[in-house]
Amino acid sequence: MSAPASRYSAATRVLHWLAAVLVFTTLIVGFALANSLGSYAVLLSTHKALGATVFVLFVIRVVNRFTDRAPALPAEVGRIERLAIAGSELGMYLLLLVQPLIGWSMLSASGVPVTLFGSVTLPAIAPVNSGLYGLLRNAHSVVAYVLVVMIAAHVSAVLLHTLTLRDGMLRRMTFGGRHLTSGNEPDVGQRVTTASASRLESGS
Repeated sequence: MSAPASRYSAATRVLHWLAAVLVFTTLIVGFALANSLGSYAVLLSTHKALGATVFVLFVIRVVNRFTDRAPALPAEVGRIERLAIAGSELGMYLLLLVQPLIGWSMLSASGVPVTLFGSVTLPAIAPVNSGLYGLLRNAHSVVAYVLVVMIAAHVSAVLLHTLTLRDGMLRRMTFGGRHLTSGNEPDVGQRVTTASASRLESGS
């Protein structure tokens, strides 16, 4: 029986980094759109296409999350942090699925046709109503800011584990290097012992 993998599958890693790039780009374009930093028509068209792509990608990611077993977390991760990781992952998935639907509903309520990639027109999913449009627009902005905070917290936690704790957390989602299993990955003590032995041998 083989030891459990220390990394996510290649498909999961590709989906993760593709999603990261798309979400970051969508937020940047959304910020530019909200602050009129460019052509409104071009920014809106780009934001709609990115939002639809993010939604489809995260539907795929949800399916992938249930079919691809996650590698074990580092032993240094305690019970409370494990619960926080699971909760933040669930929350981020939920918001990234809901946010495109809020945007779609917002445009429907404004009476603007939801056209993607210049040719695909989606049906309206909310009645044309100025009050509803204002409510949905505010909700769209709030969710965007919450996502920014959650993403910042996620990146900060990964950097903490990578630069300070050095427990291999980031390696679970990266490419390259040796693909170790959790059953044969040397711990910190083993690495220190090996390094010390090497120095003694070189000095003798």
